[in-house]
Amino acid sequence: MEFKSLTNIETSFKQLRIFSIAFLVLCTVITSLSVFWAYNFAEKQRQKIYVLDEGKSLMLALSQDLSQNRPVEAREHVKRFHELFFTLSPDKSAIESNIQRALVLSDKSAFNYYRDLAEKGFYNRVISGNINQNLVIDSISCNFDVYPYRVATFARQMIIRESNVTERSLITSCRLLNSVRSDNNPHGFTIEAFEIKENKDLRVLDR
Repeated sequence: MEFKSLTNIETSFKQLRIFSIAFLVLCTVITSLSVFWAYNFAEKQRQKIYVLDEGKSLMLALSQDLSQNRPVEAREHVKRFHELFFTLSPDKSAIESNIQRALVLSDKSAFNYYRDLAEKGFYNRVISGNINQNLVIDSISCNFDVYPYRVATFARQMIIRESNVTERSLITSCRLLNSVRSDNNPHGFTIEAFEIKENKDLRVLDR
């Protein structure tokens, strides 16, 4: 009887150890799954941005990886610079305002072009001749395989006078540096080594 009792006690201890190990494994699995699900949930929540619309309603926006939008932002930055720099009207204050906003997006290379044109009296002739100049961007090519990013811009200038409209080709090149975003530079780029490769008459149309 004593031997049988000892055997039963040993069997009970074995069963208790098995149950304890099983319980420990189960707790470990549950804890691991809970941590995994919590991490996934938190990660999904970080992909959401809640925007307060004029203090009234809460709108949901989705955040994206910054690198996904850089090519789009680069082209928009270059397009904006060209539109500001080359769109002119016979108004001195309007010209100066556009040029100053364009120069914020670039380095001294663009300022050098502006200074040369100003010294040659180009802007004075635009004002005195009542000339409007508009820019049409045809394409912008950005190479993101190298840094600084290399950009080539192909556009047309429409120079509008009272008697005619002159269409000119415009091809420029530059490099883009990553910069700090601000209200004046929302895309976070700076144009450097800006250069006009081609700028010649294509045709003249009488008005």
